[in-house]
Amino acid sequence: MQAKKRYILVFVSCAFLAYAYFGGYRLKVSPLRPRRAQHESAKDGGVQPPYEQLPSFLDRADPLGPLGNLNGSAGALGALGHNDSRRSRGSECRMETCFDFTRCYEQFLVYVYPPEPLNSLGAAPPTSANYQKILTAIQESRYHTSDPSAACLFVLGMDTLDRDSLSEDYVRNVPSRLARLPHWNNGRNHIIFNLYSGTWPDYAENSLGFDAGHAILAKASMSVLQVRHGFDVSIPLFHKQFPLRAGATGSVQSNNFPANKKYLLAFKGKRYVHGIGSETRNSLFHLHNGRDMVLVTTCRHGKSWRELQDNRCDEDNREYDRYDYETLLQNSTFCLVPRGRRLGSFRFLEALQAGCIPVLLSNAWVLPFESKIDWKQAAIWADERLLLQVPDIVRSISAERIFALRQQTQVLWERYFGSIEKIVFTTFEIIRERLPDYPVRSSLVWNSSPGALLTLPTFADSSRFMPFMLNSMGAEPRHNYTAVIYVQIGAAMGPNAALYKLVKTITKSQFVDRILVLWAAERPLPLKKRWPPTYHIPLHVVALGGNTRIGAGAGAGPTGQTTEERPSISQRFVPYDEIQTDAVLSLDEDAILNTDELDFAYTVWRDFPERIVGYPARAHFWDDSKNAWGYTSKWTNYYSIVLTGAAFYHRYYNYLYTNWLSLLLLKTVQQSSNCEDILMNLLVSHVTRKPPIKVTQRKGYKDRETGRSPWNDPDHFIQRQSCLNTFAAVFGYMPLIRSNLRMDPMLYRDPVSNLRKKYRQIELVGS
Repeated sequence: MQAKKRYILVFVSCAFLAYAYFGGYRLKVSPLRPRRAQHESAKDGGVQPPYEQLPSFLDRADPLGPLGNLNGSAGALGALGHNDSRRSRGSECRMETCFDFTRCYEQFLVYVYPPEPLNSLGAAPPTSANYQKILTAIQESRYHTSDPSAACLFVLGMDTLDRDSLSEDYVRNVPSRLARLPHWNNGRNHIIFNLYSGTWPDYAENSLGFDAGHAILAKASMSVLQVRHGFDVSIPLFHKQFPLRAGATGSVQSNNFPANKKYLLAFKGKRYVHGIGSETRNSLFHLHNGRDMVLVTTCRHGKSWRELQDNRCDEDNREYDRYDYETLLQNSTFCLVPRGRRLGSFRFLEALQAGCIPVLLSNAWVLPFESKIDWKQAAIWADERLLLQVPDIVRSISAERIFALRQQTQVLWERYFGSIEKIVFTTFEIIRERLPDYPVRSSLVWNSSPGALLTLPTFADSSRFMPFMLNSMGAEPRHNYTAVIYVQIGAAMGPNAALYKLVKTITKSQFVDRILVLWAAERPLPLKKRWPPTYHIPLHVVALGGNTRIGAGAGAGPTGQTTEERPSISQRFVPYDEIQTDAVLSLDEDAILNTDELDFAYTVWRDFPERIVGYPARAHFWDDSKNAWGYTSKWTNYYSIVLTGAAFYHRYYNYLYTNWLSLLLLKTVQQSSNCEDILMNLLVSHVTRKPPIKVTQRKGYKDRETGRSPWNDPDHFIQRQSCLNTFAAVFGYMPLIRSNLRMDPMLYRDPVSNLRKKYRQIELVGS
């Protein structure tokens, strides 16, 4: 009997399973037609078969966002554009598949398409102020080329920054305009800049209104789901008044430690009563206590805010009006950066500039330049779904960590985010490092001052040869220096000539490696026998603007080599092959220095290899009466310029001067035949954000100038003031920094025997 029951139970189970498989599954597929017919219909555009209805992993929210933080709040996912199932043909692009490297082997140049012709009504397509700034930054840079056949990258002439169809800056008919571009090629080697995409109500991230194809997107508010890693570049969101060049410096004026701010965490901004991005900002009032946590929002924005306001709007608006935004920025340790309608926010750059540590509340956001910048050193992550944990997170951070984070916000702001020019150039350099033959800068270079834009990897294959990396690496400059004498007057050579005495003085220095004379005078080169004997010190003479080049080493004879036909005063800063030492001693032909002064200045420079160290000093000042920068040689209690007529600096600055400076700056020097020393000082101060160093000179020393010297021209200072203002305009700010420091030799002017002093000639002469 029991065996019979077991057989019945097995039979019933098998019958149920058979029905579930053959009957139930068929009913789920279609009660009216077989699976084969449905599958064939799916091929023709009908209903998809079940296995094709399964969601792709690409359509799922990435559970791990940047640096391992959880992402995927409802608000964040809403901005990712999941409602748009149409994927671009370039959605899976990589540099290896969608970029033509062969265009970039010679040079890394960028071509900007010319403006579109006027339409039948005589109107040109609209171009926003910010997009015009992007185009200007490129066209006035060394990246730019007017020859499309020489270009590595192409930038559209039409404005693509704002792709919100409700915006006044929205450009229409972009697909047809792209099709008319002669070099479009489905976007290959093109870069498209974009700040806003999508519109109300979903603000879909990938709703550009056109197919970008194989073009690289330099885009704000990118998400981890839509960015093509290693191909696209995430950029920050910046407002309409953002500066073209340089802009305001960081707001942290001192490194006082610990930094006790009035508020621990602050935020002031809009909140959205409904719609995408409303979840997070609508909950911020839970964190606001009015003491150390100030997080205030307002409903007063948009045309219909009164119709949409909720019960808390009046109270929020009153609390919002109590606080000034700039005051909050400057007096807060942490600044909350919650997502808005899109993932990015203006608050991000504003917090960086103020030195207020950003607390990011935007799940799935790819931070600007995240492939190169280590944001763990400058920002804090929070999770939109765990909002109430934010106070505990910021209170748990140590004072030492706060200090380090604040410092890094200023480094990143100064080097990559302070202007549209820096944002564009950083984008270009990230793309440039993807080229197969271009050296990649280390994370240390990207995340420390002076940053990647000022560290040219083509100069050397090691950071050890960069002046600003020596101290951080615990290294020292290579021994000895190369003396470079610039000859512009060219007086007759003889034992009493200033140039003859100068060469003779240099040969007595214990640190000199070789002497390089740059002959820019109209007078012909002196014969070799008229030069003073240099013994074991090699002497090289380069004729600038002629066709003779003399290499006179220890007993070597002259050799010939063609040089440039037209000399430029900037040629004194060319990175000549003869300069093999880290230190360069730049001298004018009439410099009056003795050997002790040279050796002492070199000793000081070895302790400060990133700066200019020398003797004749000048100062700049702001002239209110002229509303312009002034230049003076009067002795004051400060200086900001050390003239390169008698100064040491690192040879890397010759490379930067020649290969990095804007062509507008070099053209100004070329046209004036003046001001190259001022420009070199601006360059070094721009790189280091430090002043030069003046060293002690003899009591009787003064900047003597011969009767034929161009510096005796009565218009000399007027011309140099004009140069100074032109340079500041091109840099976008005044890089020069004032200093009261002067380096003296030990025992200088002390009442002891001169025989006990190391640099005896400095005090002996003229006393």
